[in-house]
Amino acid sequence: MTPSSSSTATTELAPNYTLPVAIIVAAIGLILISPWIGGVVALFGMFLMFQAGTLRLQFTDTAFDIYRGENLIRRFPYQEWQNWEIFWSNIPILFYFKEVKSIHFLPIIFDPKMLRSCLEQRIPKAEPRS
Repeated sequence: MTPSSSSTATTELAPNYTLPVAIIVAAIGLILISPWIGGVVALFGMFLMFQAGTLRLQFTDTAFDIYRGENLIRRFPYQEWQNWEIFWSNIPILFYFKEVKSIHFLPIIFDPKMLRSCLEQRIPKAEPRS
């Protein structure tokens, strides 16, 4: 896939705490059934809450960048992307994208509507062949 030819400004995705909060709420119920499982699920929800608050995801003209504070953690150039998908679009919980050499899964801890908009603008999906 190739990015669109028009120049676009950098877009930073806002954090979204829906998934971490839902996991923590589910953990409360699980604690009543199994304290160990509920505790592990609650820790995972808190981890996602921390990630949502500390990571910054940006779409630039050439790449999808992940920052922690001012430090660039990882850059994913669009020219290496082959496919992307947001799973369960009604209740988005997982973002998948495939590069030439690897695949990535990210929980939706950022604005899913803005994510879809940026993906469609910068890395449009190929039209299905008939």
